[in-house]
Parts: sequence; structure tokens; C-alpha cells
Amino acid sequence: MIYSDLEESIKTRRAVYPLSFSGNKVPNLIIEKMFELANWAPTHLKTEPWRFKVFSDSALASLLDECKNQYVKNVSPQRFNSSKLQKLDSHKNSVSHIITITVKRSELLPEFEEVAATAMAVQNMWLYLSSSKKYGGYWSTPQYLMNNDFRKHLSLDDDELFLGLFYVGELKENIVLPTGKRGDWQKKVEFIQ
Repeated sequence: MIYSDLEESIKTRRAVYPLSFSGNKVPNLIIEKMFELANWAPTHLKTEPWRFKVFSDSALASLLDECKNQYVKNVSPQRFNSSKLQKLDSHKNSVSHIITITVKRSELLPEFEEVAATAMAVQNMWLYLSSSKKYGGYWSTPQYLMNNDFRKHLSLDDDELFLGLFYVGELKENIVLPTGKRGDWQKKVEFIQ
């Protein structure tokens, strides 16, 4: 059996949480290559619905401040946890870039197809970072940001659907990422002849 670099990248891709990031900046060349590869995701009717906004430096800090504001406004008192605000603040020192993930919906296709294409673009980004063994990513979908107020903050158009934030960073030195576990694929597949 041939074990390819692609197979290894797929099997070793992990969500790397911001606490595993070093705080060092990911070079622009890496970020640009990541988006070039995202752009090769499958896209029905070539609508290429993925849209990204990249926040770094002071813009990243401002975005995290807005995330904190949204948390305070939108999380019920029963679920509110002040350590979440501290965690968001700590991301200012550990995360290199935060990327908003949005779908530019078209009239040509059902929304789920455009969402699926955008998710595949994000998977391409994730696989590229994973294959580097130096950088990582984490797709966050906090419900407290899924509102019109945050959409307005991001200046999204009416036909854009917000899918979350993608955190990018350089891995801390000697970090050990968890090994992945999956159930038996054969229990999830039915061959019909």
C-alpha cells in the first residue's frame, strides 16, 4: 500500500487551539499560499462562494474585543463564564491571524452547496497548514457571533452568510498534537451492486 504525503496530511490534520500557538507571526507567504490552495476547492457552476477577511495585528485585537462585546451581549446569565473573556484576550498574544469565513450566496444554487464548497476551501487551508508541521488552524463557530450585529461589524453584504472564525498560528515548540481517532469506516459505508 502506498502511503502518500496527502494521506498523512489528511490523517494528521487537527484543530489546533490558540493555546497551542506560539504568538509568532505566520509569514504572509504562508497565508497567501493557504488562500491560493483554498481557491481550488470544488465549486458547482464555478460560483467560488468562499469569502475571507484576514485580521492581524491591531485589527485582530479589535476583532477580539468585538467578540468579547458580543459574548457579553448575547450569552445568557446562566451560561455566562468570565473565563471566556479572558481566553479571548489571551488570543491577542498567541494568534497570528483570524480569518472570517463567509459564503457569498448565489441565486444559481441551493445554499447547502455553497456552504459545502466553502467548507472544502477551509479544509484545503487546514490541510496545507497541517502539512507544514509548523503551523495550525482552528475553525470556531461561536453561536454568540451568529447575529446581524456581528454581521454589520464585519460589513457583510445581505447575500453573505457568516460561518465562523478560523484562527491561524505558529505551533509552540515541542507541542505534541493529539492523535486522531475515528470509528471503523466500513461501518459507515454500504456497497450496493
